[in-house]
Amino acid sequence: MEIKLADNIQELHQILVVQKENYFGNLSEKSINDKGFVTVKHSFGIIEKMNSKAPQVIAKDNDIVVAYALVMLIEFKNLIPVLVPMFSILETIKFKGKNLSEFSFYVMGQICVKDNYKRKGIFKKLYLKHKEVYSGLYEYCITEVSSSNKPSMLAHHKIGFKTIHTFKDATDEWNILLWDWTENNISS
Repeated sequence: MEIKLADNIQELHQILVVQKENYFGNLSEKSINDKGFVTVKHSFGIIEKMNSKAPQVIAKDNDIVVAYALVMLIEFKNLIPVLVPMFSILETIKFKGKNLSEFSFYVMGQICVKDNYKRKGIFKKLYLKHKEVYSGLYEYCITEVSSSNKPSMLAHHKIGFKTIHTFKDATDEWNILLWDWTENNISS
């Protein structure tokens, strides 16, 4: 197993394959409840743009992408319409007595592990790679998780993410989670 930054078109296409396999619209209710899901579909063009500014973190097994954790810089906030409400809310959140926008952060745009690779520590390894690569540039890694995605909520809290805000939109109830890289809150 190799945890690395995506650096070629084949890897970007493979990210989209894993995403499609785990998209909530393609899963049974049992699978959604037991294993989690992703709610956003990215186009190849969007993944390529995101990767050109901040390489995506992937896990590969025998040259096949089996997991990924996407980096979504704030400059891309309008690329995916369903994420615009989250970015708008981020502008209103106070953290440590200041507007969140006064801190340096990026959004971890989506994390996903293929079914037969789940519960093997890959989720944590992907996030450790995020911290290794991006903590020198950003104070926080922020993500949004559906309240109904219990496996993902639990996994993020185990890493060290804290829920800093909860809101509802037309699609679901969402939690804004923040991983504070100014604290040492995850074991290697």
